[in-house]
Amino acid sequence: MSFYKPEKLPRLMIAPNGARPSKKDHPAVPITISETVETAKACFDAGADGIHFHMRDENGQHILDSGLCNEALSELQKKVPKMHLQVTTEAVGRYSPDIMRKLAIDVVPPGISIGIREMIPSRIPNSEDINLYKYLTENGTKIQHICYEPKDVDLLSSLLSSANITKEGTWCMLVIGHYSGIPSDPENISPFLKKLEEHKINADWAVCAFAKEELSCLKTAIKLGGKIRVGFENSILMPDGQIAPNNETKVKAVKNLFD
Repeated sequence: MSFYKPEKLPRLMIAPNGARPSKKDHPAVPITISETVETAKACFDAGADGIHFHMRDENGQHILDSGLCNEALSELQKKVPKMHLQVTTEAVGRYSPDIMRKLAIDVVPPGISIGIREMIPSRIPNSEDINLYKYLTENGTKIQHICYEPKDVDLLSSLLSSANITKEGTWCMLVIGHYSGIPSDPENISPFLKKLEEHKINADWAVCAFAKEELSCLKTAIKLGGKIRVGFENSILMPDGQIAPNNETKVKAVKNLFD
């Protein structure tokens, strides 16, 4: 199947479900594949050019399953052929690097997000890590490297150098804050950028942020030349603090930040 693979990181990506939010948190959190596809179409029509999505099992729990990923990618391709599709390898405390690597290799998706410190907990890339990133890169998978703190950029630089992967146009996601309640402070974006500059990584980067501080972080990211990711994975709030009715409404509310 020929998927859409943009050269540049999507300007506005939607993350509609994540690993943790449930219908109890918000009834519009997409859990099934059909719900995810419907949400993707609505968000694409609203202005999102990429989707970062998680698969859920029959109990609604986050799962790394290649069969489900391939099924979702196939259905999404039919509905949103011009939307960048990004699967996840997020561990959520349940999955080992071996399982994360297996999903990536089994699926070889058009796009994938990899939390670099989850994939390489030793912080020293080994041959399996190097081979994985080389394999995905050579097969055209667009990898977005998830950095939870500035020192993750040190590990990213080491990995790229070891795998002989260019540092030009590297896709990064800078996570500002945490779902558990660590505040999302826009002042925390600059330390990531300084680290990228230090390692001569010319990144194509975006941020995601949480709760009521989300909007200020998105505005700062755009001002600094970055891109953004929004959605119920990170916050169910609208810019005015009200609860969003659905993911596509959040997209509509933030797309004008680029104007």
